[in-house]
Amino acid sequence: MSEAPFMPKATAVWLVENTTLTFKQIAKFCNLHELEIKGIADGDVAKGIKAYNPVLAGQLSRDEIEKCSKDPETELQLLKKVDKVEVKERKKPKYTPLSKRQDRPDAILWLCKNASELTDGQISKLVGSTKNTVSLIRKRSYWNFSNLKPRDPVILALCTQESFQKSLEKAKRRVEREKKAKIREEKKAQAASV
Repeated sequence: MSEAPFMPKATAVWLVENTTLTFKQIAKFCNLHELEIKGIADGDVAKGIKAYNPVLAGQLSRDEIEKCSKDPETELQLLKKVDKVEVKERKKPKYTPLSKRQDRPDAILWLCKNASELTDGQISKLVGSTKNTVSLIRKRSYWNFSNLKPRDPVILALCTQESFQKSLEKAKRRVEREKKAKIREEKKAQAASV
């Protein structure tokens, strides 16, 4: 018994749907019975199984598929054995404990004063607040503005120093781009008026 690709049935589904390989070739490659492959093609077997692309997974090459499609006697060769699939974990919304929630407005005020180049969106992401709250604090129309004390969000543990630095660098690059664009516009306006 030869080495089967990772997720053989899902790979077989993809090969049936996307290639002109024979059932025998697919069965041999996936270590499945030829009748199973016929069942996949007829839609009786593997209902609901999502096709798994062995080319993207690096288990087969397009050239190998082409070569075997032209000669039904040739067997597909597995490039590498994959034991697991990488599943990227979705980012969960950042949970801020109740005890820290009253610190958010203070952190927003600190960021507005000390990192004014950050956008409302960047600040809201850093401290886990809403753009609306950031906007109100920036405009000094927040309901409790008179009681706010600017405090560093890193010290308050609302964000990491690394994420703060990244956001700051991104904001500085944006400000630079805007300055350059403004200078270009001014030069165009001067050239047009001459």
